[in-house]
Amino acid sequence: MFTRLIHSANLVSDGVSQQDAWVGFDGATVAATGTGDSWRSRADAATDVVDAGGDYLAPGFIDIHSHGAAGAAFDDGPAAIAQALDAHRRHGTTRSVISLISASPEKLLTNLATVAELAQHDPLILGSHLEGPFIDQEFRGAHDPAILRSPSAAEIDHLLAAANGTLRQITLAPELPGGTEAITTFVAAGVRVAVGHTAATYAETRAAFDAGASILTHAFNAMREIHHRAPGPVAAAFHSPGVTLEVINDGVHVHPDVVKMLFASAPGRIALVTDAMAAACAGDGHYELGSLDVTVTDGVARLSDNGSIAGSTLTMDAAARRAITEVGLSVPQAVAAATVVPARAIGRESDLGSLAPGFAADAVLLDADFRVRAVWAAGRELPQSEQLDA
Repeated sequence: MFTRLIHSANLVSDGVSQQDAWVGFDGATVAATGTGDSWRSRADAATDVVDAGGDYLAPGFIDIHSHGAAGAAFDDGPAAIAQALDAHRRHGTTRSVISLISASPEKLLTNLATVAELAQHDPLILGSHLEGPFIDQEFRGAHDPAILRSPSAAEIDHLLAAANGTLRQITLAPELPGGTEAITTFVAAGVRVAVGHTAATYAETRAAFDAGASILTHAFNAMREIHHRAPGPVAAAFHSPGVTLEVINDGVHVHPDVVKMLFASAPGRIALVTDAMAAACAGDGHYELGSLDVTVTDGVARLSDNGSIAGSTLTMDAAARRAITEVGLSVPQAVAAATVVPARAIGRESDLGSLAPGFAADAVLLDADFRVRAVWAAGRELPQSEQLDA
C-alpha cells in the first residue's frame, strides 16, 4: 500500500507522456506506477488519494542555477535562503542548487559553510554553486569587478573544505591563469565545472571540456557570441557530447528562436535554469545582487549603473511553460529540460528527475496551461496557499 497515490494523470516523465496514469509514493520514494483503475487495489484507508483530473503530472523541477526570490538573496544567510526557496518551491522547484555570487574569500567561505549545514538537514537543498569569483572582467555581467580574481590552489582548497562535500558546481573562465589546473582540481573533488563569464575562444573552451568541465553556464550570456570564423563557447559545447548547456528561457536573455536552435543542436543536453535573483516573485523595484545595485522594471533586472542584465525574475514553471508555448517544444521535451537534464548535469540522475519506481517522490501537478496546481517533495505536499505569480 502507498502513503500517497496520484491517479488519472497525464504522466510526463522520462521523455514520454502517458494518459490515465497513476503514481504511488511510499514515503519519500516512488513505489510504483501504472495506468487505468489498477491503482484502486493498491490504496487503503491510510493512503492519501489525489485525483489529477487528467492534468499533467511531472517530476519536480530541479534548478541548478538560482540566486534567490521573494526579496531574499541566497548570499544573505539561512533565513533568506528559506524565504527564497519557499517561493521557488511554490512554482514547482523541488530541488535546488544554491548559487552564490562572486564575493570576498571570507564571504564565500561563510556562505559555503552555511549551505553545507543546511544541506545536512534539508535534502531538497542539493548543495552550492559558486558563480565566480574566477571569471573574466570583460564578461563579468552583474559581478563586482573589484573582487574578481584568478584561481589559486590555496583558495580552492579553502573553498572545498568550507563546502564539506556540498559544492556541486563552479562557474569559471578557463582562460584565466591557473584555469586548467582549477578545472582538474575541482573535477577530482567531485565538483561539476561550468564554463561561463568567459572570454574563452572555441579552442580554449574545447580544451576546458577536454580537461573535465561539463556545463556551459547560461548559454550565449556572458561569453563570446557565435561568429562564422570564431564560433566561441556555445559551438564548442555543441561539439562536446557530455556537456550540458544551461539556458535562461525568460524571453529576455535568449530569443525563443535561438533557444529552439539550442535544443535542436544539443538534444537532451539543454537544462532550463532561472538564474533568478531576489526580485523573482517580488515585483519591480530596487534590489541588490551581491554588492551591486539592481533595478527591476517590467520584470527585467538590470544593473542600475550601466543597464547590464542582472539575473532574472524567472521561475522554473514559467521557463518550462515558455519552452512549450514560445519555443515550440513538446511537453516531454520541456519537462526533461527542467528535470532529468539538470539532474544529470550534477550527477543525480539515478534518484532525481524521474517518476519511475525508486526515484525521489518529487512531483508537480500542472493544469492544461502548465500552471502549478500542487507540488510534492520527498513525498510531502508543499504549501500552495498563496496565489502564484504568472
